[in-house]
Amino acid sequence: MHHILCGLAANPALESTLVDRLISLADDDIATDLARRADLSRAQAIALADRVGESAVHLAYEGRLTAADIDPSVWPDAALALLDRGVDRPEWARLLAADPVRERREKLAACPGLPSDVVDALAADPDVRVVAELALWTTSGVAARLAAHPHAEVRRAAAGNEATPPAALAALVTGEGLPAARRCLVCDCEETPFVHDPQCPRLDCDLPPGASCDGSHESTVHAMREAALRNPATPVEAVAGFVDHPSMLLRWALAARQDLPQQACERLASDPAPGVRADLAENPAIDDALIRALADDRDPDVRRRLAHHPRVPLDVLTLLARTAKIGATLLPRIAACTPAEVEELAKSPDPAARVLVAQRRDLPLAIRDRLADDPDAKVVKALAPHPGLSEAQLRAMVDRHGVRVLAKVATNPGAPPALLEDLVRHEPPVQKVFREVARHRGATASALLVCLADRQARRIAAGHPALPPPVVVELLADADRQVAEAAAANPSLPPAVMSDLACRR
Repeated sequence: MHHILCGLAANPALESTLVDRLISLADDDIATDLARRADLSRAQAIALADRVGESAVHLAYEGRLTAADIDPSVWPDAALALLDRGVDRPEWARLLAADPVRERREKLAACPGLPSDVVDALAADPDVRVVAELALWTTSGVAARLAAHPHAEVRRAAAGNEATPPAALAALVTGEGLPAARRCLVCDCEETPFVHDPQCPRLDCDLPPGASCDGSHESTVHAMREAALRNPATPVEAVAGFVDHPSMLLRWALAARQDLPQQACERLASDPAPGVRADLAENPAIDDALIRALADDRDPDVRRRLAHHPRVPLDVLTLLARTAKIGATLLPRIAACTPAEVEELAKSPDPAARVLVAQRRDLPLAIRDRLADDPDAKVVKALAPHPGLSEAQLRAMVDRHGVRVLAKVATNPGAPPALLEDLVRHEPPVQKVFREVARHRGATASALLVCLADRQARRIAAGHPALPPPVVVELLADADRQVAEAAAANPSLPPAVMSDLACRR
Protein backbone atom coordinates (compact mmCIF):
# COMPACT_ATOMS: atom_id res chain seq x y z
CA MET A 1 0.00 0.00 0.00
CA HIS A 2 2.88 2.36 0.71
CA HIS A 3 4.00 2.53 -2.93
CA ILE A 4 0.40 3.23 -3.95
CA LEU A 5 0.28 6.22 -1.62
CA CYS A 6 3.58 7.49 -3.04
CA GLY A 7 2.10 7.35 -6.52
CA LEU A 8 -1.10 9.00 -5.35
CA ALA A 9 0.91 11.80 -3.73
CA ALA A 10 2.37 12.59 -7.15
CA ASN A 11 -0.97 12.41 -8.99
CA PRO A 12 -1.63 15.86 -10.52
CA ALA A 13 -5.40 15.27 -10.42
CA LEU A 14 -5.52 14.64 -6.67
CA GLU A 15 -8.05 16.88 -4.94
CA SER A 16 -6.79 19.33 -2.34
CA THR A 17 -8.68 17.62 0.49
CA LEU A 18 -6.95 14.35 -0.37
CA VAL A 19 -3.59 16.11 -0.43
CA ASP A 20 -4.38 17.20 3.14
CA ARG A 21 -5.18 13.61 4.01
CA LEU A 22 -1.87 12.34 2.65
CA ILE A 23 0.01 15.07 4.48
CA SER A 24 -1.53 13.86 7.72
CA LEU A 25 -0.09 10.37 7.27
CA ALA A 26 3.05 11.13 5.27
CA ASP A 27 6.39 9.48 5.91
CA ASP A 28 9.68 10.48 4.24
CA ASP A 29 8.84 8.83 0.90
CA ILE A 30 5.29 10.18 0.63
CA ALA A 31 6.50 13.61 1.73
CA THR A 32 9.07 13.63 -1.06
CA ASP A 33 6.33 13.23 -3.67
CA LEU A 34 4.02 15.70 -1.98
CA ALA A 35 6.74 18.33 -1.77
CA ARG A 36 7.13 18.22 -5.56
CA ARG A 37 3.46 18.99 -6.24
CA ALA A 38 3.00 22.15 -8.28
CA ASP A 39 -0.36 22.88 -6.61
CA LEU A 40 0.82 22.66 -3.00
CA SER A 41 -0.51 25.67 -1.08
CA ARG A 42 1.50 27.60 1.50
CA ALA A 43 -0.63 26.18 4.30
CA GLN A 44 -0.09 22.66 2.98
CA ALA A 45 3.66 23.24 2.68
CA ILE A 46 3.83 24.34 6.33
CA ALA A 47 1.72 21.36 7.41
CA LEU A 48 3.95 18.99 5.44
CA ALA A 49 7.10 20.45 7.00
CA ASP A 50 5.52 20.07 10.44
CA ARG A 51 4.72 16.44 9.67
CA VAL A 52 8.08 15.52 8.05
CA GLY A 53 10.78 18.00 8.95
CA GLU A 54 13.15 16.79 6.24
CA SER A 55 10.73 18.00 3.55
CA ALA A 56 11.18 21.59 4.75
CA VAL A 57 14.54 21.79 2.95
CA HIS A 58 13.06 20.93 -0.45
CA LEU A 59 10.10 23.22 0.15
CA ALA A 60 12.44 26.08 1.06
CA TYR A 61 14.60 25.58 -2.03
CA GLU A 62 11.46 25.53 -4.19
CA GLY A 63 10.19 28.75 -2.63
CA ARG A 64 7.17 27.07 -1.01
CA LEU A 65 8.44 28.08 2.42
CA THR A 66 9.65 31.64 2.92
CA ALA A 67 11.61 33.31 5.69
CA ALA A 68 8.32 34.24 7.36
CA ASP A 69 7.43 30.54 7.66
CA ILE A 70 10.70 29.29 9.14
CA ASP A 71 12.01 29.30 12.67
CA PRO A 72 15.74 28.44 12.36
CA SER A 73 15.73 26.84 15.80
CA VAL A 74 13.01 24.42 14.64
CA TRP A 75 14.00 23.93 11.00
CA PRO A 76 17.71 24.82 10.86
CA ASP A 77 18.27 22.93 7.61
CA ALA A 78 15.42 24.79 5.91
CA ALA A 79 16.89 28.06 7.17
CA LEU A 80 20.20 27.02 5.62
CA ALA A 81 18.41 26.33 2.35
CA LEU A 82 17.07 29.88 2.25
CA LEU A 83 20.47 31.33 3.17
CA ASP A 84 21.94 29.28 0.36
CA ARG A 85 19.36 30.86 -1.97
CA GLY A 86 20.60 34.29 -0.91
CA VAL A 87 17.88 35.26 1.58
CA ASP A 88 19.23 38.07 3.74
CA ARG A 89 18.84 36.93 7.35
CA PRO A 90 22.12 37.74 9.13
CA GLU A 91 20.64 36.76 12.50
CA TRP A 92 20.07 33.25 11.16
CA ALA A 93 23.67 33.07 9.96
CA ARG A 94 24.95 34.09 13.39
CA LEU A 95 22.79 31.49 15.08
CA LEU A 96 23.86 28.72 12.71
CA ALA A 97 27.55 29.62 12.92
CA ALA A 98 27.40 28.33 16.49
CA ASP A 99 25.36 25.23 15.66
CA PRO A 100 26.85 22.16 17.38
CA VAL A 101 26.32 20.06 14.24
CA ARG A 102 29.43 20.40 12.11
CA GLU A 103 27.60 19.62 8.85
CA ARG A 104 25.34 22.64 9.34
CA ARG A 105 28.28 24.98 9.90
CA GLU A 106 29.88 23.47 6.81
CA LYS A 107 26.72 24.12 4.79
CA LEU A 108 26.58 27.67 6.13
CA ALA A 109 30.17 28.26 5.02
CA ALA A 110 29.09 27.73 1.40
CA CYS A 111 26.26 30.30 1.57
CA PRO A 112 26.65 33.63 -0.25
CA GLY A 113 26.53 37.07 1.33
CA LEU A 114 27.43 36.10 4.89
CA PRO A 115 28.07 38.91 7.41
CA SER A 116 31.76 39.58 8.01
CA ASP A 117 31.58 38.52 11.65
CA VAL A 118 30.07 35.17 10.60
CA VAL A 119 32.82 34.72 8.01
CA ASP A 120 35.44 35.41 10.70
CA ALA A 121 33.80 32.90 13.03
CA LEU A 122 33.74 30.23 10.34
CA ALA A 123 37.35 30.95 9.38
CA ALA A 124 38.28 30.24 13.00
CA ASP A 125 36.03 27.19 13.35
CA PRO A 126 37.60 24.37 15.38
CA ASP A 127 36.76 21.85 12.63
CA VAL A 128 39.04 22.32 9.64
CA ARG A 129 36.39 20.92 7.28
CA VAL A 130 34.23 23.97 7.97
CA VAL A 131 37.14 26.30 7.26
CA ALA A 132 37.89 24.40 4.05
CA GLU A 133 34.30 24.77 2.87
CA LEU A 134 34.53 28.50 3.49
CA ALA A 135 37.78 28.66 1.52
CA LEU A 136 36.11 26.97 -1.43
CA TRP A 137 33.21 29.45 -1.72
CA THR A 138 34.23 32.72 -0.06
CA THR A 139 35.11 36.06 -1.61
CA SER A 140 38.50 37.12 -2.95
CA GLY A 141 39.91 38.81 0.16
CA VAL A 142 39.03 35.97 2.51
CA ALA A 143 40.17 33.36 -0.01
CA ALA A 144 43.56 35.08 -0.27
CA ARG A 145 43.93 34.87 3.49
CA LEU A 146 42.87 31.24 3.68
CA ALA A 147 45.24 30.29 0.85
CA ALA A 148 48.03 30.76 3.40
CA HIS A 149 46.24 28.82 6.14
CA PRO A 150 48.51 26.47 8.10
CA HIS A 151 46.28 23.49 7.30
CA ALA A 152 46.84 21.93 3.87
CA GLU A 153 43.17 20.95 3.50
CA VAL A 154 42.13 24.61 3.66
CA ARG A 155 44.73 25.51 1.06
CA ARG A 156 43.43 22.71 -1.18
CA ALA A 157 39.95 24.20 -1.01
CA ALA A 158 41.18 27.72 -1.72
CA ALA A 159 42.98 26.37 -4.79
CA GLY A 160 39.61 25.40 -6.29
CA ASN A 161 37.92 28.76 -5.62
CA GLU A 162 37.78 30.92 -8.74
CA ALA A 163 37.58 34.02 -6.53
CA THR A 164 41.02 33.31 -5.05
CA PRO A 165 43.41 35.97 -6.41
CA PRO A 166 45.69 34.78 -9.24
CA ALA A 167 48.84 35.54 -7.26
CA ALA A 168 47.65 33.37 -4.38
CA LEU A 169 46.74 30.55 -6.77
CA ALA A 170 50.17 30.72 -8.39
CA ALA A 171 51.78 30.50 -4.95
CA LEU A 172 49.71 27.41 -4.15
CA VAL A 173 50.97 25.75 -7.33
CA THR A 174 54.64 26.68 -6.99
CA GLY A 175 54.94 26.99 -3.21
CA GLU A 176 56.87 30.23 -3.66
CA GLY A 177 56.18 32.86 -1.01
CA LEU A 178 54.13 30.53 1.18
CA PRO A 179 55.27 28.96 4.44
CA ALA A 180 54.94 25.19 4.46
CA ALA A 181 51.61 23.82 5.66
CA ARG A 182 51.80 22.38 9.17
CA ARG A 183 48.94 19.87 9.15
CA CYS A 184 46.70 17.81 6.87
CA LEU A 185 43.75 15.50 7.44
CA VAL A 186 46.06 12.49 7.42
CA CYS A 187 48.50 13.60 10.09
CA ASP A 188 45.62 15.04 12.11
CA CYS A 189 44.54 11.51 12.93
CA GLU A 190 47.41 9.14 12.09
CA GLU A 191 51.04 8.79 13.04
CA THR A 192 53.22 9.53 10.02
CA PRO A 193 54.44 8.19 7.72
CA PHE A 194 51.04 6.79 6.81
CA VAL A 195 49.33 5.59 3.63
CA HIS A 196 45.61 4.98 3.81
CA ASP A 197 44.51 1.59 2.59
CA PRO A 198 42.03 2.07 -0.30
CA GLN A 199 40.16 -0.95 1.08
CA CYS A 200 40.16 0.38 4.64
CA PRO A 201 37.73 -1.72 6.72
CA ARG A 202 37.22 0.86 9.49
CA LEU A 203 33.65 2.16 9.54
CA ASP A 204 34.63 5.36 11.37
CA CYS A 205 37.36 6.32 8.89
CA ASP A 206 36.64 9.09 6.38
CA LEU A 207 40.09 9.61 4.89
CA PRO A 208 40.13 9.53 1.09
CA PRO A 209 41.40 6.29 -0.50
CA GLY A 210 45.18 6.42 -0.89
CA ALA A 211 45.59 9.53 1.27
CA SER A 212 49.13 9.73 2.57
CA CYS A 213 51.46 11.87 4.62
CA ASP A 214 55.14 11.48 5.39
CA GLY A 215 55.35 14.88 7.02
CA SER A 216 55.06 16.79 3.73
CA HIS A 217 51.27 16.23 3.38
CA GLU A 218 51.94 14.88 -0.11
CA SER A 219 48.48 13.61 -1.07
CA THR A 220 46.79 16.85 0.00
CA VAL A 221 49.43 18.97 -1.73
CA HIS A 222 48.90 16.93 -4.89
CA ALA A 223 45.12 17.48 -4.66
CA MET A 224 45.74 21.19 -4.07
CA ARG A 225 47.84 21.47 -7.20
CA GLU A 226 45.26 19.54 -9.21
CA ALA A 227 42.52 21.93 -8.05
CA ALA A 228 44.64 24.96 -8.91
CA LEU A 229 45.51 23.59 -12.34
CA ARG A 230 41.82 23.11 -13.09
CA ASN A 231 41.00 26.59 -11.81
CA PRO A 232 40.78 28.99 -14.79
CA ALA A 233 41.80 31.87 -12.51
CA THR A 234 45.25 30.35 -11.96
CA PRO A 235 47.76 32.13 -14.23
CA VAL A 236 48.74 29.97 -17.17
CA GLU A 237 52.39 30.85 -16.58
CA ALA A 238 52.21 28.98 -13.28
CA VAL A 239 50.66 25.82 -14.73
CA ALA A 240 52.01 25.31 -18.24
CA GLY A 241 55.15 23.62 -16.96
CA PHE A 242 53.09 20.72 -15.63
CA VAL A 243 52.48 19.27 -19.11
CA ASP A 244 55.39 16.88 -18.53
CA HIS A 245 54.71 16.19 -14.85
CA PRO A 246 54.96 12.53 -13.80
CA SER A 247 51.46 12.69 -12.34
CA MET A 248 48.82 11.78 -14.92
CA LEU A 249 46.15 13.52 -12.81
CA LEU A 250 48.01 16.84 -12.96
CA ARG A 251 48.50 16.58 -16.71
CA TRP A 252 44.84 15.66 -17.05
CA ALA A 253 43.86 18.76 -15.06
CA LEU A 254 45.59 20.90 -17.67
CA ALA A 255 43.98 19.36 -20.73
CA ALA A 256 40.69 21.28 -20.47
CA ARG A 257 42.24 24.71 -19.88
CA GLN A 258 41.41 27.09 -22.70
CA ASP A 259 44.36 29.42 -22.13
CA LEU A 260 47.17 26.94 -22.82
CA PRO A 261 49.79 27.89 -25.41
CA GLN A 262 49.83 25.69 -28.50
CA GLN A 263 53.18 24.21 -27.55
CA ALA A 264 51.67 22.89 -24.32
CA CYS A 265 48.67 21.52 -26.22
CA GLU A 266 51.00 19.71 -28.60
CA ARG A 267 52.75 18.05 -25.67
CA LEU A 268 49.44 16.90 -24.22
CA ALA A 269 48.31 15.58 -27.62
CA SER A 270 51.02 12.92 -27.35
CA ASP A 271 50.30 12.10 -23.72
CA PRO A 272 50.25 8.36 -23.00
CA ALA A 273 46.98 8.66 -21.05
CA PRO A 274 43.89 8.52 -23.34
CA GLY A 275 41.85 10.57 -20.85
CA VAL A 276 44.28 13.48 -21.16
CA ARG A 277 44.10 13.39 -24.94
CA ALA A 278 40.30 13.05 -24.86
CA ASP A 279 39.85 16.19 -22.73
CA LEU A 280 42.28 18.03 -24.97
CA ALA A 281 40.37 16.94 -28.08
CA GLU A 282 37.29 18.85 -26.94
CA ASN A 283 39.28 21.91 -25.84
CA PRO A 284 38.48 25.02 -27.96
CA ALA A 285 42.11 26.16 -27.49
CA ILE A 286 43.59 23.62 -29.91
CA ASP A 287 44.26 24.74 -33.47
CA ASP A 288 43.28 23.09 -36.77
CA ALA A 289 46.59 21.28 -37.14
CA LEU A 290 46.18 19.62 -33.76
CA ILE A 291 42.54 18.79 -34.50
CA ARG A 292 43.60 16.95 -37.66
CA ALA A 293 46.35 15.13 -35.78
CA LEU A 294 43.95 13.98 -33.05
CA ALA A 295 41.51 12.73 -35.67
CA ASP A 296 43.94 9.85 -36.23
CA ASP A 297 44.22 9.02 -32.53
CA ARG A 298 44.10 5.30 -31.80
CA ASP A 299 41.67 5.75 -28.90
CA PRO A 300 37.95 5.84 -29.90
CA ASP A 301 37.01 8.12 -27.01
CA VAL A 302 39.53 10.72 -28.16
CA ARG A 303 37.97 10.70 -31.61
CA ARG A 304 34.46 10.81 -30.17
CA ARG A 305 35.32 13.82 -28.00
CA LEU A 306 37.01 15.52 -30.94
CA ALA A 307 33.72 15.30 -32.83
CA HIS A 308 32.25 17.58 -30.14
CA HIS A 309 34.90 20.25 -30.74
CA PRO A 310 33.13 23.48 -31.77
CA ARG A 311 35.60 24.23 -34.60
CA VAL A 312 36.27 20.81 -36.07
CA PRO A 313 36.46 21.09 -39.88
CA LEU A 314 33.52 19.43 -41.62
CA ASP A 315 35.74 17.07 -43.61
CA VAL A 316 37.36 15.88 -40.37
CA LEU A 317 33.97 15.58 -38.71
CA THR A 318 32.65 13.43 -41.54
CA LEU A 319 35.66 11.14 -41.17
CA LEU A 320 35.07 10.94 -37.42
CA ALA A 321 31.42 10.09 -37.98
CA ARG A 322 32.57 6.93 -39.78
CA THR A 323 35.04 5.80 -37.12
CA ALA A 324 33.81 7.14 -33.77
CA LYS A 325 30.65 6.24 -31.89
CA ILE A 326 29.15 9.73 -31.76
CA GLY A 327 25.59 8.67 -31.00
CA ALA A 328 22.31 10.34 -31.86
CA THR A 329 23.26 13.87 -30.94
CA LEU A 330 23.47 17.26 -32.58
CA LEU A 331 27.14 18.20 -32.55
CA PRO A 332 28.17 21.82 -31.84
CA ARG A 333 29.84 22.23 -35.23
CA ILE A 334 26.72 20.97 -37.02
CA ALA A 335 24.47 23.28 -34.99
CA ALA A 336 26.67 26.19 -36.08
CA CYS A 337 26.62 25.32 -39.80
CA THR A 338 25.79 28.05 -42.26
CA PRO A 339 22.92 27.47 -44.71
CA ALA A 340 25.49 26.74 -47.42
CA GLU A 341 27.20 24.14 -45.22
CA VAL A 342 23.88 22.52 -44.40
CA GLU A 343 23.14 22.20 -48.10
CA GLU A 344 26.64 20.82 -48.75
CA LEU A 345 26.30 18.15 -46.08
CA ALA A 346 22.80 17.18 -47.18
CA LYS A 347 24.01 16.65 -50.76
CA SER A 348 27.16 14.80 -49.76
CA PRO A 349 27.61 11.36 -51.34
CA ASP A 350 28.89 10.19 -47.94
CA PRO A 351 26.01 8.92 -45.75
CA ALA A 352 28.03 9.81 -42.63
CA ALA A 353 27.85 13.50 -43.60
CA ARG A 354 24.12 13.30 -44.25
CA VAL A 355 23.57 11.60 -40.87
CA LEU A 356 25.31 14.50 -39.15
CA VAL A 357 23.09 17.17 -40.67
CA ALA A 358 19.95 15.04 -40.28
CA GLN A 359 20.28 15.53 -36.51
CA ARG A 360 19.26 19.17 -36.88
CA ARG A 361 15.63 19.93 -36.12
CA ASP A 362 15.49 23.24 -38.00
CA LEU A 363 16.25 22.04 -41.49
CA PRO A 364 14.75 23.89 -44.47
CA LEU A 365 11.70 21.97 -45.72
CA ALA A 366 13.31 21.04 -49.03
CA ILE A 367 16.36 19.53 -47.34
CA ARG A 368 14.24 17.81 -44.70
CA ASP A 369 12.04 16.21 -47.34
CA ARG A 370 15.03 15.14 -49.42
CA LEU A 371 16.63 13.43 -46.41
CA ALA A 372 13.31 11.77 -45.56
CA ASP A 373 13.64 9.90 -48.87
CA ASP A 374 17.31 9.04 -48.30
CA PRO A 375 18.23 5.47 -49.30
CA ASP A 376 20.44 5.05 -46.22
CA ALA A 377 18.59 3.83 -43.12
CA LYS A 378 20.99 5.60 -40.76
CA VAL A 379 20.20 8.95 -42.35
CA VAL A 380 16.45 8.32 -42.12
CA LYS A 381 16.80 7.12 -38.54
CA ALA A 382 18.54 10.39 -37.60
CA LEU A 383 15.86 12.47 -39.35
CA ALA A 384 12.78 10.55 -38.19
CA PRO A 385 12.16 12.60 -34.99
CA HIS A 386 12.19 15.86 -37.00
CA PRO A 387 8.97 17.82 -36.34
CA GLY A 388 6.71 18.55 -39.26
CA LEU A 389 7.11 15.28 -41.12
CA SER A 390 3.79 14.10 -42.51
CA GLU A 391 2.15 10.78 -41.75
CA ALA A 392 2.83 9.72 -45.33
CA GLN A 393 6.53 10.48 -44.96
CA LEU A 394 6.78 8.61 -41.67
CA ARG A 395 4.96 5.59 -43.09
CA ALA A 396 7.21 5.63 -46.13
CA MET A 397 10.24 5.49 -43.82
CA VAL A 398 8.84 2.42 -42.12
CA ASP A 399 7.94 0.78 -45.43
CA ARG A 400 11.46 1.26 -46.84
CA HIS A 401 13.60 0.61 -43.79
CA GLY A 402 11.45 -1.41 -41.39
CA VAL A 403 12.79 -2.29 -37.96
CA ARG A 404 15.88 -0.12 -38.39
CA VAL A 405 13.84 3.10 -38.08
CA LEU A 406 10.75 2.03 -36.15
CA ALA A 407 11.78 3.29 -32.71
CA LYS A 408 12.89 6.69 -34.00
CA VAL A 409 9.66 7.13 -35.98
CA ALA A 410 7.79 6.46 -32.73
CA THR A 411 9.60 9.40 -31.10
CA ASN A 412 8.37 11.89 -33.68
CA PRO A 413 6.20 14.39 -31.78
CA GLY A 414 3.78 14.62 -34.69
CA ALA A 415 3.35 10.89 -35.24
CA PRO A 416 -0.43 10.44 -35.55
CA PRO A 417 -2.30 7.98 -33.30
CA ALA A 418 -3.07 5.58 -36.14
CA LEU A 419 0.62 5.28 -36.99
CA LEU A 420 1.54 4.64 -33.35
CA GLU A 421 -1.03 1.85 -33.24
CA ASP A 422 0.53 0.27 -36.32
CA LEU A 423 4.06 0.59 -34.90
CA VAL A 424 3.26 -1.42 -31.77
CA ARG A 425 1.75 -4.16 -33.95
CA HIS A 426 4.62 -4.29 -36.41
CA GLU A 427 6.04 -7.72 -37.26
CA PRO A 428 8.69 -8.40 -36.27
CA PRO A 429 8.27 -6.28 -33.13
CA VAL A 430 10.93 -3.87 -31.83
CA GLN A 431 11.02 -3.72 -28.03
CA LYS A 432 12.08 -0.08 -27.84
CA VAL A 433 9.00 0.93 -29.85
CA PHE A 434 6.75 -0.08 -26.97
CA ARG A 435 8.60 2.23 -24.57
CA GLU A 436 8.58 5.14 -27.00
CA VAL A 437 4.88 4.79 -27.76
CA ALA A 438 4.08 4.37 -24.06
CA ARG A 439 5.52 7.83 -23.37
CA HIS A 440 4.17 9.48 -26.55
CA ARG A 441 1.55 12.12 -25.82
CA GLY A 442 -0.44 11.02 -28.90
CA ALA A 443 -0.67 7.36 -27.94
CA THR A 444 -4.19 5.92 -27.95
CA ALA A 445 -5.74 3.52 -25.49
CA SER A 446 -5.46 0.63 -27.95
CA ALA A 447 -1.75 1.30 -28.53
CA LEU A 448 -1.12 1.56 -24.79
CA LEU A 449 -2.87 -1.73 -24.12
CA VAL A 450 -0.39 -3.41 -26.46
CA CYS A 451 2.49 -1.65 -24.66
CA LEU A 452 1.34 -3.11 -21.34
CA ALA A 453 2.45 -6.53 -22.56
CA ASP A 454 6.09 -5.38 -22.55
CA ARG A 455 7.68 -5.48 -19.09
CA GLN A 456 9.62 -2.23 -19.40
CA ALA A 457 6.98 -0.32 -21.34
CA ARG A 458 4.31 -1.44 -18.86
CA ARG A 459 5.77 0.81 -16.17
CA ILE A 460 5.58 3.80 -18.50
CA ALA A 461 2.18 3.04 -20.02
CA ALA A 462 0.61 2.63 -16.59
CA GLY A 463 0.97 6.36 -16.03
CA HIS A 464 -0.29 7.52 -19.45
CA PRO A 465 -3.49 9.58 -19.12
CA ALA A 466 -4.99 7.99 -22.27
CA LEU A 467 -5.14 4.60 -20.60
CA PRO A 468 -8.78 3.66 -19.87
CA PRO A 469 -9.67 4.27 -16.20
CA PRO A 470 -10.77 0.65 -15.55
CA VAL A 471 -7.37 -0.57 -16.74
CA VAL A 472 -5.63 1.97 -14.53
CA VAL A 473 -7.58 0.67 -11.54
CA GLU A 474 -6.61 -2.92 -12.38
CA LEU A 475 -2.94 -1.96 -12.52
CA LEU A 476 -3.06 -0.78 -8.91
CA ALA A 477 -2.84 -4.46 -7.98
CA ASP A 478 0.01 -5.23 -10.37
CA ALA A 479 2.76 -7.49 -9.05
CA ASP A 480 5.33 -4.93 -10.19
CA ARG A 481 5.31 -2.18 -7.56
CA GLN A 482 6.60 0.37 -10.06
CA VAL A 483 3.66 -0.33 -12.36
CA ALA A 484 1.20 0.02 -9.48
CA GLU A 485 2.82 3.27 -8.33
CA ALA A 486 2.65 4.69 -11.85
CA ALA A 487 -1.03 3.77 -12.05
CA ALA A 488 -1.68 5.53 -8.74
CA ALA A 489 -0.05 8.64 -10.20
CA ASN A 490 -2.14 8.48 -13.39
CA PRO A 491 -4.52 11.48 -13.61
CA SER A 492 -7.10 9.20 -15.27
CA LEU A 493 -7.54 7.28 -12.02
CA PRO A 494 -11.19 7.83 -11.02
CA PRO A 495 -11.62 10.37 -8.20
CA ALA A 496 -13.63 7.91 -6.13
CA VAL A 497 -10.76 5.43 -6.26
CA MET A 498 -8.29 8.13 -5.27
CA SER A 499 -10.45 8.99 -2.28
CA ASP A 500 -10.74 5.34 -1.27
CA LEU A 501 -6.97 4.84 -1.48
CA ALA A 502 -6.16 8.00 0.49
CA CYS A 503 -8.65 7.20 3.23
CA ARG A 504 -7.92 3.49 3.50
CA ARG A 505 -5.32 3.95 6.23
